[in-house]
Amino acid sequence: MKWIITVIAVFCTGILAGCSGIIPHSWSSSDISTIILYILVVQVGLSIGMSGNLMKIAKETNLTTILVPACTVVGSLAFAAMLSLFLKGFSTTECMALGSGFGYYSLSSVLISEIKEPLVGAQKAAELGILALLANIFRELIAISMTPYLHRTFGRLSPVSAAGVTSMDVLLPTIVKYSGKETMPAALVNGIALEILTPLLVCYFASI
Repeated sequence: MKWIITVIAVFCTGILAGCSGIIPHSWSSSDISTIILYILVVQVGLSIGMSGNLMKIAKETNLTTILVPACTVVGSLAFAAMLSLFLKGFSTTECMALGSGFGYYSLSSVLISEIKEPLVGAQKAAELGILALLANIFRELIAISMTPYLHRTFGRLSPVSAAGVTSMDVLLPTIVKYSGKETMPAALVNGIALEILTPLLVCYFASI
């Protein structure tokens, strides 16, 4: 919880700094955003490649562990598409791009802002980036607070799906606490699979 508050505080600091005019205008150029984007994508690869659990996960992978990320993707995108019916000014594909973050707020917000700017303009691209950031932060907060309820009501794998990308890191201790150590392989596979799919799906839906 503490680090999420820190993220929100840093985000608000950025807004205030931008509004104050003390930041050079060149910092807002697309080149800076592109560099940040590449760094984030490299970080995705590093986090997967440097994981010491890859071989163990591969050995313990079964149909259930594969179905968890598949169901997470289908459920998240279906809910995002349904939500577009109630949100004025946002297309179905834009909402699905937001839903494709799966809790990876830093990467998805930058990707969406970068891709949508030449398509819809800087203002709406910024709005979508902010929505991606907030939607994925709230997903994580809800997953943290609702894990005991989800486990009791929908089964031991439901917190893994709700956590999205964070099932492999931030929420892993909470998932193990309530759902048991036997859910760890599914949580790790889910997180790694979604971390790979996030940039692919966000880019696809944002570019439509």
